[in-house]
Amino acid sequence: MINLKNVSFQYESGLQNNGLSDVSLNIKKGEVVLLCGESGCGKTTLTRLINGLIPHYFSGTLSGEVLVNVRDASKLPIHEIAKHVGSVFQNPRSQFYCMDTNSELAFGCENQGLLVNEIEKRIELTVSHLNIQDLMNRNIFNLSGGEKQKIACGSVHTGSPDIIVLDEPSSNLDPQGTKTLGDIIAHWKNEGKTIVIAEHRLHYLRDVADRMIYMREGRIEKIFSMQEAQKLETHELMSMGLRPLVLDTLSSDYKSYDITAEEIELSDFNYAYRGGKKALNIGSLSLPKGKIIGIIGKNGAGKSTFARCLCGLNKKFKGKVHVDNRTCNHKQCLEKAYMVMQDVNHQLFTETVLDEVLLSMNEDNIEKAKTILDSLNLLHMQELHPMSLSGGQKQRVAIASAIASEKEFIIFDEPTSGLDLRHMIQVSENMKKLRSMNKTVVIITHDLELILKTCDYVLHLRNGEVKDSYHLEESKASQLISLFAM
Repeated sequence: MINLKNVSFQYESGLQNNGLSDVSLNIKKGEVVLLCGESGCGKTTLTRLINGLIPHYFSGTLSGEVLVNVRDASKLPIHEIAKHVGSVFQNPRSQFYCMDTNSELAFGCENQGLLVNEIEKRIELTVSHLNIQDLMNRNIFNLSGGEKQKIACGSVHTGSPDIIVLDEPSSNLDPQGTKTLGDIIAHWKNEGKTIVIAEHRLHYLRDVADRMIYMREGRIEKIFSMQEAQKLETHELMSMGLRPLVLDTLSSDYKSYDITAEEIELSDFNYAYRGGKKALNIGSLSLPKGKIIGIIGKNGAGKSTFARCLCGLNKKFKGKVHVDNRTCNHKQCLEKAYMVMQDVNHQLFTETVLDEVLLSMNEDNIEKAKTILDSLNLLHMQELHPMSLSGGQKQRVAIASAIASEKEFIIFDEPTSGLDLRHMIQVSENMKKLRSMNKTVVIITHDLELILKTCDYVLHLRNGEVKDSYHLEESKASQLISLFAM
């Protein structure tokens, strides 16, 4: 079905550690293959060779042979490849063509010239199989990141290709969404689809993948059957830079602290978007000051809206933040807060990584900027254009800019989306450094490992309201693990 023979690829940008070097791999029809390894190991590059984005979209030097259905993918027009290979990207916005969800599901089928009745039948089956009834007849731009990812999966499902390639598909999904994604992949497998998944979160693929391909520095380091992979101890996976295959092996790094310490008081955190849909309904709430607060909840629960209100980005928001005997409106919150967005492409502006960090500083300090970059393993990329980096690398650049800003509130929206274990730990350590500087760090995340390793306090939102809030002591950590392992 898919056969790579002695494939090497070097991007035109010259970024060495994102290419491939002498890769040979045979993927059989109906097989589910998991590509894993640290960021920049070549996982995404390999998927781009299969779906034709290399060389048709990403230019560079390619050698070797990439065969898809016994045909050379590099020589096929991309519209021909798309008939057989469907793709779900880490950032679903990059693959949307329509304004509403129904049209997006129909788009691929329309391009294939299918009859209206057939398209409607496929959409109906897709909605049922993926359980996305609540996402129909919606404006795509009003969806949360996880909801957009579900629609991206739906558009591929509707097209019914023989091969499906997924690049970090769970990066923005809540626990239930991740489980649903695993069920979708299992459904595709039962249909005989050939599936290639580049992923850092491994646990939800434990029982559906057939093989685990471990990559390092552009090469295939080792190939495990899934039975062999499941026998690997947690410390063995960590030594490879991989996340666990079983969540209940995790534990919390929480350390008790004086819970009578100063608090941040929030009042009238109520917000509705255009059209009257209420996104937040919180009359009052207290959060610990100078601590790391994790915000959890299902996709669409109001987490990102809460963060935007907290940092003053929603202009019509009338709520108040009471801190240090001062009451702040949204304009004053803007002066106190810095937000790292879920889609970091919206906040990368300069020509180099170093300039991006300097842009956030009140006064340029090149040595300090380099120190921050070094702490996030980005110093060697300081002269590269931010938009030339991988998704995980871009995320770390945005985090470096947040650290450099020295604002009082630092808010992260899915900061470890697309990050491997090592870089997740680096992000965690930098957040702890911010806490030691008495910064209040707020993290919106579906990353259980990040929460357990980093957070002091958890705020659980549901339908725009507070479902629960608690200090992350041992009993609560066990409760949290159970929630994510559902």
